[in-house]
Amino acid sequence: MKKGKFIVFEGTDGSGKTTQMRMLGKYLEERGIPTFLTHEPTDSPFGSLLRACLSGRTDTDEYTIALMFAADRTDHVRNRENGILSRLEAGVTVLCDRYYFSSYAYNGGFVPLEYVIELNRPVRELLRPDLVLFLDTPVEEAMKRVSSRGETERYETLEKQRRIRDNYFAAFERFKEEENIVVVPCEEERAATQEKIRRLADDLFGGKA
Repeated sequence: MKKGKFIVFEGTDGSGKTTQMRMLGKYLEERGIPTFLTHEPTDSPFGSLLRACLSGRTDTDEYTIALMFAADRTDHVRNRENGILSRLEAGVTVLCDRYYFSSYAYNGGFVPLEYVIELNRPVRELLRPDLVLFLDTPVEEAMKRVSSRGETERYETLEKQRRIRDNYFAAFERFKEEENIVVVPCEEERAATQEKIRRLADDLFGGKA
């Protein structure tokens, strides 16, 4: 059985990656490509505890949060019942909202980056994405979307999001020879952005069906 592809969507908060991922998932399914959509933090007990920390319901420090992201991600990949690896090996293409570049950008802005890289090294060595899509939405515009949702989380301030975007690009530069990273400038119209993403996915699958 042919192994599925692993495509990761990255971006600052409010960048539109979740919406674009869902649109791509529908497109791939229509092409007859079995597709599974997932996200980090996950819905596992690890992810639930992490979301409590991000929302402020549970207080902890940045080192612990970085560790928790790495633990949640490891289970996300390795879980025998429904982990990413199991799905890929079953021939299912997996689209994931955030992966280890999120840790580099978010956690790496508040604790030493080398610490974060080492925490995520086992997962990175086990499973690298076939394609990393960074949805580059102006931070000011993205934060307007975040603010319209109501409550904000730990990293959702304009200053932090600007720093996080810079961290993303620093990480992309560092790993550019080892990763397939594409920065997708986001258009005002979702359909225009999606068209760019679909062309990249078509290339990954060897051409449009």
